[in-house]
Amino acid sequence: MALALEVKDLHVAYGGIKALRGISVKVEACSIVTMIGANGAGKSTTLRAISGIVAKQSGHVTFFDKDITSTPAHIIVAMGISHVPEGRRMFATLSVMENLEIATYTRHDKKEFAESLETVFSLFPRLKERRKQLAGTLSGGEQQMLAVGRAMMTHGKVMLLDEPSMGLAPVLVEEIFRTIKKINELGTTILLVEQNARMALEYSNYAYVLEVGVVSAEGPSSQLLDDPRVKEAYLGG
Repeated sequence: MALALEVKDLHVAYGGIKALRGISVKVEACSIVTMIGANGAGKSTTLRAISGIVAKQSGHVTFFDKDITSTPAHIIVAMGISHVPEGRRMFATLSVMENLEIATYTRHDKKEFAESLETVFSLFPRLKERRKQLAGTLSGGEQQMLAVGRAMMTHGKVMLLDEPSMGLAPVLVEEIFRTIKKINELGTTILLVEQNARMALEYSNYAYVLEVGVVSAEGPSSQLLDDPRVKEAYLGG
């Protein structure tokens, strides 16, 4: 299987603080790969480094064998990598529809836009119902749907998802993970950062465990679910 993303020996620092210390991650095309770990382990920084939001000290990032290490963030989006940031980051004073339209600034085909919009609304019927509503007035679950839907509107090949279940009620967590699986089945490769380690491992194909800026364990997700160390540290024993 082709590699959609590869991160090699990535180092990132914030001031004098080393956030990533030689991270290496591989994401096969059409798979769901997850990164789990405690707060401050470097998971979100890895996503931000891939999408060009934070500068890299050293290391390489490739997207379908093309080096994007020094590529600006807006070019990375246009190439086909979408990023759903932690905390959703809605344009609160714009409508649901306007938030979705903003994501298509790199696209000019009206037919493709209509098809993407139809896909988003089929996965998230509530967004269709609320398309004229201001994003800032949506519930937390609806805002998360909008954040994912907005990323889908870029029509990217790879989606970086940062803490999609954060702050959601348990019933909505199940719903958002089922939707992530459907998006993957439609052909989108997903790199997922998630505090809910059990759900992340249950819905992914492969997993990395990050600890203070390094990969401490990796393997098929089903294997890590049964790993005693992972169980003790992240799955409540």
